[in-house]
Amino acid sequence: MSIEIERALRDPNAYPHRPETVDMAETHISWVFLAGDLVYKVKKPVNFGFLDFTDLPKRRRFCEEEVRLNRRLAPDLYLGIVGITRENGELRMEGSGDPIEYAVKMKRLPEERMMNRLLEQGQVNETTIRRICELLVDFYDKAETGGEIDRYGEIESIRFNTDENFSQTEEYVGVALSERRFETIRSFTNRFYEDRELFESRVRAKRIRDCHGDLHSGNICIPGEVIIYDCIEFNERFRYSDVTADIAFLSMDLDFKGRRDLSELFVREFALKSGDMESLLLMDFYKCYRAYVRGKILCFAFDQAESGIERQSQALETAKKYFALAESYTGEAAPIRVIVLFGLIATGKSTLAEALGARLGVPVISSDPLRKNLVGLAPSSRQFEDFGQGIYDKETTETVYRKMVQDTEKLLAQGQTVILDASFREPDHRSLVMESAKRMGAETMFVLCECDEDLIRRRLSERLADPLAASDGRWEIYQQQKARFQEPSDIAPGDLVRVNTGADIQTTAALLERLSS
Repeated sequence: MSIEIERALRDPNAYPHRPETVDMAETHISWVFLAGDLVYKVKKPVNFGFLDFTDLPKRRRFCEEEVRLNRRLAPDLYLGIVGITRENGELRMEGSGDPIEYAVKMKRLPEERMMNRLLEQGQVNETTIRRICELLVDFYDKAETGGEIDRYGEIESIRFNTDENFSQTEEYVGVALSERRFETIRSFTNRFYEDRELFESRVRAKRIRDCHGDLHSGNICIPGEVIIYDCIEFNERFRYSDVTADIAFLSMDLDFKGRRDLSELFVREFALKSGDMESLLLMDFYKCYRAYVRGKILCFAFDQAESGIERQSQALETAKKYFALAESYTGEAAPIRVIVLFGLIATGKSTLAEALGARLGVPVISSDPLRKNLVGLAPSSRQFEDFGQGIYDKETTETVYRKMVQDTEKLLAQGQTVILDASFREPDHRSLVMESAKRMGAETMFVLCECDEDLIRRRLSERLADPLAASDGRWEIYQQQKARFQEPSDIAPGDLVRVNTGADIQTTAALLERLSS
């Protein structure tokens, strides 16, 4: 049935209004059919423990719940639920006869007006944030509270969620986050539970409500008025919460996107407009929780081999960023750093960078794949050029280093330590990093990778035989690079570490981890 639904509902003739085209988007729990100016959302017959859509009556009930709950904030967007029927052997949306499946019917929102896109374009301002605040203050004021909902504000219920997060991410320690970061976040979280009165006062003040549950910029559209949609309908545990937990999600999302100014305004305005100044006491606790959950979900995505290597790698790198952001809310985060692994080709920079990145749980920006990407080549494609020629000429090289620094600044803005992997053979390139780090309030650590030339020659030969290697280095290039490499006298002695990469890489990475901590 799943394959049939995907195939049949891509056909414009399956819809009563006969759209010109039908596009399909897919999540792990739904198929979403974009049919002209309408959207139809079909739930997959899946059971993930936290949701169960395995039989038709359940899917119908959750479709009804999705419409009911989302009409609280977007009354005109959700048009209702419709049946999918079979007519003359073909599936039809809103057809006659008994439904064999159900869909949520919605108006289509303009993608270019989604808040996450507007943030990327710098088109979200203070006025927008204040409008969102006003809408949410009214929403929470009217949201259901008391009775069973209050139970989700008790320490035991909240702690169940955070304990679950930590137990489910232990296997990713050393992969997506360091042991120090894991323990810092867990200790910070558990210390809050020592103040039972704070959580009990939230229940007494009726701050535990039937909230949205998934309040981030990807679920907000601003075509004119503010439209907040796609709340969680499938599990009350994720929706019944302190209103601060809901607000914290959007605030954290703004932080992640580099707009702490808007995040701080949002938190401050909400506290003032709602009269809930006590929410400020719990804001960092819930922002830490929200960032950690995002990191956890991306770790699960990293484990899904069917996603493909590229998407898995992207999921892991984004998870690292969320875990770093979670730690930033603890007030105990290690200083952010730029760790530069540099030196001649084949001195083991990339291998050591990846090993250190895994131990620290931080992203690695490498010049080789970045250079290939900038000129439109696949990372593993071979591009043998003479020294300083072609894609390795001065202009392209300058562009590569500038892009590395730009990408680094975006990560530093999120409180994320970054590892850079490139030759950095000229003081000007090293100066770019030092000036940028100083501007971003980050410390720098330069690691000069060196090893015996016999080992370098062997590594270069092995790379030439490896079809997946990103480097185009050859022995003659090494010799010319060596002749032009400028000793790092421009780096302060306390910021420079020399390592011999002929030793065991994991041992060397462990040493650097201790030094960087």
